[in-house]
Amino acid sequence: MRLNKFIAASGISSRREADQLISAGLISVNGKTITELGTKVSPGDEVKYNGERIRNERKVYLLLNKPKDYVTTTEDPKERKTVMQLIMDACSERVYPVGRLDRNTTGVLLFTNDGDLAKKLTHPSHNKKKIYHVFLDKGLSGGDLKKLAEGITLEDGFIQPDAINYASDENKREVGLEIHSGKNRIVRRMFESLDYRIRKLDRVYFAGLTKKNLPRGKWRLLTEKEVTRLKMSAYE
Repeated sequence: MRLNKFIAASGISSRREADQLISAGLISVNGKTITELGTKVSPGDEVKYNGERIRNERKVYLLLNKPKDYVTTTEDPKERKTVMQLIMDACSERVYPVGRLDRNTTGVLLFTNDGDLAKKLTHPSHNKKKIYHVFLDKGLSGGDLKKLAEGITLEDGFIQPDAINYASDENKREVGLEIHSGKNRIVRRMFESLDYRIRKLDRVYFAGLTKKNLPRGKWRLLTEKEVTRLKMSAYE
């Protein structure tokens, strides 16, 4: 197996990032530092990253319905609750969140130790569809709905959702929004630019995955079919 594939299979990085680690002299095989790309390793070889042995673990794909008040990080220096606490008994392998949700944003969050897939799902060139249920502090006017639908310019550029509409005809404080952009806090910033505050934000769809039949704060493993479709980019 090629060394970069072995590293990516451990969940540490994608293959491209693994090549960078190799070139930087951070990888050793059987005690010898390796800098040559394309190097191959055998099952019995001892591969280390920064002196710590890399183990080729089984791939795990896990979906969490994230509750509010949890930060999407593996550790938090402020000692706030992290999403890792919610999945600590899910598997023995070390998995990581794919992308992030704000502390008070709820909904679909994927975890895996598959570095290549994580890179594919989060890289700007592969922006995946996300659908949010937005709860506002006041009713969204028809004029502002039209502005958002046509696109607005924020400090980091123009942004236009793929679709936006009221979640129901009776309540204009609830909006459904479909978007591909992965920019930081993009949904909140869109509404804030028009003087609306988001009271609650729930991601109900990410790259083909939904929180259907998954209670808040609970997790489940993806099915083989879901994993295959994610790897094949069958979902938007």
